[in-house]
Amino acid sequence: MLTDPDFLPLRPMTEADLAAIMAIEARAFPFPWTARIFADCLKHHYSCWIYEENGVLTGYAAMMFVMDEMHLLNICIDPERQGKGLGSRLLSTLERIARAANATMCFLEVRQSNFSAIRLYLNTGFNEIGVRKGYYPALVGREDAIVMAKTLL
Repeated sequence: MLTDPDFLPLRPMTEADLAAIMAIEARAFPFPWTARIFADCLKHHYSCWIYEENGVLTGYAAMMFVMDEMHLLNICIDPERQGKGLGSRLLSTLERIARAANATMCFLEVRQSNFSAIRLYLNTGFNEIGVRKGYYPALVGREDAIVMAKTLL
């Protein structure tokens, strides 16, 4: 388990976590990832992490590394625990993991309507670098993604 008083204690994600993750995904996102997507991340040895409070899965993240870049694929704090700074601490902890893996940049996409996530990313040093048109499914048509990046040096 990864521990440090300034960061969240994380442990590696396992397939045994998928049921709890899926319950949080359903509450947190209008178009949640499927269990198969998470299972594929584990199968391909992506960097996937779990945060627990008192033995209850509270947050998680999936990221992949390409050369010296970290790509944040999914990050979530249970909606019942949001608004307490856990998302920022989880993101900081993931950045620490990325630096330890010699990543110098972090990239992510965020749904343009996810204002709270955009605010989190901007407040933690990310910058908008582009837009992916029609990247996400929406109730009607498709929704654009804002592409964001942060230097990790």
